[in-house]
Amino acid sequence: MQDDRGNLYLAVNGTLMRGLELNPNLLNVGATFVKETETAPVYRLWSINDRHPAMMRVTEGGRSIALEIWAVPAAGLAAVLMQEPPGLAVGKVLLNDGETVLGVLGEPFLCENQLEITEWGGWRAYTAAAIADKA
Repeated sequence: MQDDRGNLYLAVNGTLMRGLELNPNLLNVGATFVKETETAPVYRLWSINDRHPAMMRVTEGGRSIALEIWAVPAAGLAAVLMQEPPGLAVGKVLLNDGETVLGVLGEPFLCENQLEITEWGGWRAYTAAAIADKA
């Protein structure tokens, strides 16, 4: 899906979100924030060494995951993706309204032996709970 200027919609669920560590990667290519939303309830989420999340679509045990939609110039999409941590890739993400957009997904090997954080419903909720637990 794309906007009326030809920008591609990209769903992000971790450190590319507003105010987080890798958000400048989106801003530097001229991407603009569109909205907050959620996936359809068919995804699971893992914390990769508490540095970033990885989301995968599953056939069982999934739930909706919070994310942001960004409008990214097509020419800048590759630059953003090349700066993502290893094991993250672009794929199609099903939103809770039935729409499908491009999004950042984790490859299965990346999630092996990592902490599953699906129950928190998103990276921001998980990191907020982790900070509260340390206080």
